[in-house]
Amino acid sequence: MLTYMKIGIPKEIKNNEFRVSLTPAGALELSRYQHEVIVETNAGLGAGYSDEAYRQVGALIVDSALEVYNQSEMIVKVKEPLSEEYSMIREDHIVFTYFHFVASKELTDGMITQKATCIAYETVQEKNGSLPLLIPMSMVAGRLAVQEAANYLLSPNEGKGKLMGGVPGVAPANVMILGGGIVGTEAAKMAAGLGASVTIFDINGDRLRYLSEMLPKNVSTLFSNSYTIEEALPNVDVIIGAVLIPGGKAPHLIKESHLQRMTAKSILIDVAVDQGGCIETCRPTTHANPVYFQENILHYGVANMPGAVPQTATRALTNATLPYVIQLANKGWKKAIEENVVLERGVNIVNGEIIHSEVKSWYNTVS
Repeated sequence: MLTYMKIGIPKEIKNNEFRVSLTPAGALELSRYQHEVIVETNAGLGAGYSDEAYRQVGALIVDSALEVYNQSEMIVKVKEPLSEEYSMIREDHIVFTYFHFVASKELTDGMITQKATCIAYETVQEKNGSLPLLIPMSMVAGRLAVQEAANYLLSPNEGKGKLMGGVPGVAPANVMILGGGIVGTEAAKMAAGLGASVTIFDINGDRLRYLSEMLPKNVSTLFSNSYTIEEALPNVDVIIGAVLIPGGKAPHLIKESHLQRMTAKSILIDVAVDQGGCIETCRPTTHANPVYFQENILHYGVANMPGAVPQTATRALTNATLPYVIQLANKGWKKAIEENVVLERGVNIVNGEIIHSEVKSWYNTVS
C-alpha cells in the first residue's frame, strides 16, 4: 500500500546556488503515485523552470520556504540546510539532500537538535562501493574543475599566462589529479582533451591499470604516496583534489608546507572541499568570490561547483535521486531502507542520534 506523502521543494539559498532538487518531470512522476509536491515560488527559476511549469504537472506553488516546511513531510533539497533553515525543520521531517556532515559540526549539531531523519545523498552506496547520487555531480564537478583551471591560468585572472594545451613547440600545462574516482577520471578526460600533460595519483593499483588503458596517452598514472606527490610539485601548474571517503573526511595530501615547493601562481582546486577536502590550505569559497592567494598559490574552493551549470546539474541530479525519492514516499523511510540496503546507507541522523558510522566516528573526535 502506498504511503501518500507531501514532498517539499524549497528554493536553495546557498550563495549562487541555482540548482533545484526536482524538475517538473520529476514532480509529474511523483504525482502519478498520488504524492503532492509543494514548491517554493521561483525555486526552479535559476535552472530554467518557471512556477507555471510546476503548476502544469500538478505541483502546488507556495510563497515561502516556511510554508514548504510547514506543509511537507519530506524535504528534498540540493545543498545542506543553512543556519536560517534549521528552525523550520521538524522532528517528523525526512530531509533528503547533500549534507556532508563531516565538514560542519554546526550543521551536525543543528540536525541533532532538530531530530529530523537526515538521509544524505553522498552516503547512499551500492554494494560495490559506488555512490549513485554523487556520480552525476562528481562528473559535472570534475569537468568544471578543468574549465576553471584553464580560466585561472590566464594572466587577466592573475594566472601564470599559460594555455592549458600549449601549442606545437611550446609545452602544455602540467595537471596533477589526486584521486582516480569519478571526479578524477572526468577531470583527466577534460584536461587531456584540452591537450594538457596529466598525471593521476591513486592508491588502487587496479584502478590505475584501468585508467592507464582507457585514458589518452597524454595521461600518466602514478601510485600515490607522500614521496611521489612531493617530487611532482615543482613542475605542476594545476592540482585538482578529487579524494572522497564516503561519509568521512579525506586526508590532507597537499599540506601547507607543500606550497613552498610549487611555482608562483600555480592553481589548487579541491573538488571535495565541502566534505573537508584533501588540500589543507583550501577553504570553502563561493561562486561570488571563488579564489584567494596563499603564499602566492591560487586556491579555488567553491563548495557547490555544479551550481554554476544548473540546467545540466538539475536534470542530472533529478535523474539520479528520483527513484530513491519515490521509494521513500511510497513506503515511508523505515520500510524503504529495510527493503533497500543501498538507501539504508544514506541514513545519517535519526531522532537526534548519529547512525552513520563514519559520521559518528568523526563527530566523536571533534566533540
